Amino acid sequence: MLKIAVPVADGRLCGHFGHSEKFAFVDVDEKTRTIGAIEILTPPPHEPGSIPRWIAACGAKLAIAGGMGPGARQKMEDAAIQVITGAPVDTPEALVRAYLDGTLVCGANACDHGADGHHHHHDGGHCHGHCHGHGEGHSCGA
Repeated sequence: MLKIAVPVADGRLCGHFGHSEKFAFVDVDEKTRTIGAIEILTPPPHEPGSIPRWIAACGAKLAIAGGMGPGARQKMEDAAIQVITGAPVDTPEALVRAYLDGTLVCGANACDHGADGHHHHHDGGHCHGHCHGHGEGHSCGA
């Protein structure tokens, strides 16, 4: 069983990983490619490293996010959690289904942080980054 973490707001993907009010934890059977239980949990207060530690403690091995800063990404990877960024805004179930079907298409990291730790906005307030090391439009499915 694989557990996937998805930051959510109003039942849909939240664009900024570290400031999400809730996280959906979706259990999937990788062999049968079926979705099991979906649990919505409230994360601890946002402090550097707190969310990645909490997600690891919850048993997730994969996170699907719209945007994630480099520090959080590194902490997730250090905790052996695979990270997919640039996911479209949709329900956790739809995102996980697309991941399982191999049809999840990533765009730009919705919130790339600069070297100074601040958000850098371009093109009308949208941040640009990369889909976990690949270009825009890369299919991030299994």
